[in-house]
Amino acid sequence: MPTYNTSPGTRDILAPESARWRAFQQVFADIVERAGFGHIIPPMFEDLGVFLRVGETTEIVTKEMYDFDDKGGRRIALRPEQTASVCRAFVEHRPVTPWKVWYAGPNFRYEKPQQGRYRQFDQVGVEVLGIDDPQLDAEVIALAVDFYRRLGLHGIRLSLNSLGDSGDRDRYATALRAHFTSHLDALSTESRATLERNPLRVLDSKRPEDAPLIAAAPRMADHLTDAAATHFAAVQSALRAAGVDFVIDDRLVRGLDYYRRTTFEFVATSLTAAHTAIGGGGRYDGLVADLGGPETPGIGFALGLDRTLLACDAEGVFAAPTSAVDAFIVDVTGGEQAAQLCTQLRAAGFGVDRAYDSRSMKSQMKVADRSGARVAIIIGEDEVAANTVTVRTMESGSQQLVSRGELVERLKTVLGR
Repeated sequence: MPTYNTSPGTRDILAPESARWRAFQQVFADIVERAGFGHIIPPMFEDLGVFLRVGETTEIVTKEMYDFDDKGGRRIALRPEQTASVCRAFVEHRPVTPWKVWYAGPNFRYEKPQQGRYRQFDQVGVEVLGIDDPQLDAEVIALAVDFYRRLGLHGIRLSLNSLGDSGDRDRYATALRAHFTSHLDALSTESRATLERNPLRVLDSKRPEDAPLIAAAPRMADHLTDAAATHFAAVQSALRAAGVDFVIDDRLVRGLDYYRRTTFEFVATSLTAAHTAIGGGGRYDGLVADLGGPETPGIGFALGLDRTLLACDAEGVFAAPTSAVDAFIVDVTGGEQAAQLCTQLRAAGFGVDRAYDSRSMKSQMKVADRSGARVAIIIGEDEVAANTVTVRTMESGSQQLVSRGELVERLKTVLGR
């Protein structure tokens, strides 16, 4: 009989880590919904053309996309990110602007699996469509900063850049191509190939031989129009007013071709692996039009769940919540009394578990101990006859006989409710 394991780059998330994931998403939802964001759940796969808009020269499209023909002959792809899906939804449904949405869920990229990097990976994020205001850029960034703070993280560095308007980016790409081409012999083989596809991506190279050429490369700031430079200055001013610290990184281009103007990235200084970026985003004012909609400004971010939790582990914050129940029912009268008590106490708001298969008192108490419950509620023939239960505090071993009618209030007292 064959046995099966998870596919490379995927894994099962078991309790209590799964509870930590839920708590992560709930903290995020609490923050962004207070800022007026509604929840969107886009499909996990789309027409391939939706994701080609993220950049046909990016590795996401050229190497990492899970795309295939479905049984109807349609070319579709598992989503590698969710911004394009949100913009497609905007074009399809035409909601009133400003449209502020948040999402949470898995994406898929065929990458080399490593710590904090999986082929199925989860993100949380926000998108705002219909507003072109540097104050909004700062507010969106501040939401992510607030989220990291709520998790308890302190070692987060925010890097900020502007990629200007489409014409600015094109002029900058031309200048970079000329610079790197004039030093082609000194460029790494990998970066030469990247240069052919997209000169901006060469700036992402971490290879030592490329570092001197990247350091000497033209600067994006020198290719901004007055309008783009003014917008970027206003974003910085708004962030300072909000008390958000940042550094300017004029080599920050991000991995997707749709970014314009404000671009940002969050790095966890507590992580020492090659990949320390835990989130980022920016403006993508041309993406909606590329997907067949009207010219519509947009900005958003995506934050990686796995790497952010690695940063939490490194700083010793946001541990997995306890999955222990409040009480465990030990019933040596056949199990019917346990079933009734479970129903009663769960309805009263307590977490309650029980044993099965008519096990002995000793066996059931072992299960109660493993459950992590603070209280064991014991029912024997004497308790049934007197309409009582024995409440045992697991930590101290002390116990007390309590009438069934007083049990809920007694548990509230014992558990500090």
